[in-house]
Amino acid sequence: MWWPNARALLRLVPVFALAGVSAGCFQPLYGSHASAPGVSASVTGMLRGVQVEQLRTPRGTRLDRVGVEVRNSLIFNLTGGAGQSSATHKLMIDIDSQQRQIIVDITTGRSDVQTYGIDARYQLVDLATNKVVVNSVTFARVSFNIPGQQQRFAGERGLRDAEDRAAVEIADNIRNRLASYFAAGT
Repeated sequence: MWWPNARALLRLVPVFALAGVSAGCFQPLYGSHASAPGVSASVTGMLRGVQVEQLRTPRGTRLDRVGVEVRNSLIFNLTGGAGQSSATHKLMIDIDSQQRQIIVDITTGRSDVQTYGIDARYQLVDLATNKVVVNSVTFARVSFNIPGQQQRFAGERGLRDAEDRAAVEIADNIRNRLASYFAAGT
């Protein structure tokens, strides 16, 4: 009766040994330690040094409001709400939006479900050299329901919520790309 339990324990010994050996190899991306042996700052500290420029959107439009939401979400994602440190990099973002009908009611011809999308192009510029170090694109697509013609304000609110969700997704995508640049240098 003792032997079956001993065999199970003996099988786990190599697993625990491997886990103990490799435990020091991993570190969290957003940890407080330096990202590489020769680097003195952590990824979190480097993200705080990114200055997010105003988005270039037509003023007074829906896209302008979405641009402000993207910028605010991104600033919070980069700084964690702690405030920006001295700027080492500048981030410039351009966005476009689109709205498409996905499901259309065949009797009325009105759409029931739509998607809202944001396409973002961004560049990260190193302020010390004035060189573009990251030049990339990202996108977000979210769907929302149109409850019916009688509830047009609910449809409008659904669109606004979709815009906000897409803006947060864009900010998360950009933050993740910048974090990978600061961690790996590419």
